[in-house]
Amino acid sequence: MPRTVLLAEDDRAIRHALERALTLEGYRVTAVADGVEALAQAHRGRPDVLVLDVMMPGADGLQVCRALRAEGDSTPILMLTALVETADRIAGLDAGADDYVVKPFDVEEVFARLRALLRRTDRTEPDAAAGAPGSDAADAERAAPELTAEGLRVDPQARRAWRGGRELELTRTEFELLELLVRNAGIVLDHSTIYDRIWGYDFGPGSKNLAVYVGYLRRKLDQPGAPQLIQTVRGVGYVLRAD
Repeated sequence: MPRTVLLAEDDRAIRHALERALTLEGYRVTAVADGVEALAQAHRGRPDVLVLDVMMPGADGLQVCRALRAEGDSTPILMLTALVETADRIAGLDAGADDYVVKPFDVEEVFARLRALLRRTDRTEPDAAAGAPGSDAADAERAAPELTAEGLRVDPQARRAWRGGRELELTRTEFELLELLVRNAGIVLDHSTIYDRIWGYDFGPGSKNLAVYVGYLRRKLDQPGAPQLIQTVRGVGYVLRAD
């Protein structure tokens, strides 16, 4: 079955071009021109992934994202934005978006990011039969151990994480990044490795995507009087350790 995409973009030329490109790529696309209609369509039938423009009339992409997340909808969301400042990108992540593409974009990059989001969804949302009570998969999941390192505790099955006694409120991408770092505590992970493991695609040395996510995760991890846990190894990557 083709994957379903809900595309919300108020620029007609961009909307039509992206709708056509996605359709030719094999997706089944529902395209709308504003955030209000995007919410209505999302409520009518859950798509596999949403592509939301940030600046739209009625309700903008951030408002749509916040509304869906408040309802408990975990459908992966890719944001399209002409805003390039780090603070603007952080606003999208804070709203619950999983990834973003900056305009003007190469459609191949959009395809790559969508494939990565869908692969991650496939990994974290096993089918009902596989997780049925009494099944081997369900027993294995219940037995999966929690991860601990540097005062952090991560429950991969429940997708929850704590620093000390404080639970962290993390987006899908933030959780996967933290889990990767905790699993490899004390080991320096280079940029390419992290991109491949989290996004399934290396966006190249010019991309600020990883730095933005690391910065935002640090804000959620850090606490007064406690050491910073995610360390930058200049020119290489990142490592989880308390210096």
